[in-house]
Amino acid sequence: MKNHAIAIIPARGGSKRIPKKNIKDFLGKPLIAYSIEAALKSKLFDKVIVSTEDEEIARIAQEYGAEVPFMRPEKLSDDFSSSGEAVSYTLHKLKENGENYHYCCTIYATAPLLQEKYLVDGLEKLKNSNARMAFSVTSMPFPIQRTFKITKEGRCKMFTPEHFSTRSQDLEEAYQDAGQFYWEKVGTQAKDIAFGSESIPVVIPRYLVQDIDTLEDWEQAEILYRVLHQTSYFSKTAAQEKKTLKSSCSK
Repeated sequence: MKNHAIAIIPARGGSKRIPKKNIKDFLGKPLIAYSIEAALKSKLFDKVIVSTEDEEIARIAQEYGAEVPFMRPEKLSDDFSSSGEAVSYTLHKLKENGENYHYCCTIYATAPLLQEKYLVDGLEKLKNSNARMAFSVTSMPFPIQRTFKITKEGRCKMFTPEHFSTRSQDLEEAYQDAGQFYWEKVGTQAKDIAFGSESIPVVIPRYLVQDIDTLEDWEQAEILYRVLHQTSYFSKTAAQEKKTLKSSCSK
């Protein structure tokens, strides 16, 4: 085994706000394909498994290199089922078949901006610690101490009014779940919540993070992806041109 590690990508077929979200075309490929490819490119995993109850998702996942050794029960695929339940079921089924892993990485099917280097970073940090989890996080774009809610009367009310006059640079930075991946040491019992003392944050830049829950989110993710890969393309082109020019001048 490579790292005694497995990747599990939960992908149910019942998305309501964006129908068939996990396999909807995202700039030329099904959305789930990006998560599968990132997992495979990382070369960290003995297996990359997609957990689904949907035959079409299973077929597409296999086309892009993932394994679907068994289908997920319908009772673990409704609107009230969590990805954690799907992962636990998958690990249990694998254990029944004699497959045991030291590390499991849950990767969301809706993470087209995921880069494999952060998966690598997460596993290394987890291996070299006594933590139970390592997961993707990103910084909040605005100080949470300055936020407020809108009351029933349509007025504003700060959550922490004592910080109304505090300068932003004097406030402690806050982070949020980036919703891309979650490394765990298999077989360990949680003594704290996931966002607690047993977890290591793998900090990802905000421009690589985008939740995809609505069509507006989807469009934002496509814009980010285009910009990132256009920049990458031009950087490679400029480097190649510089190399060619240098070669020509030396002749």
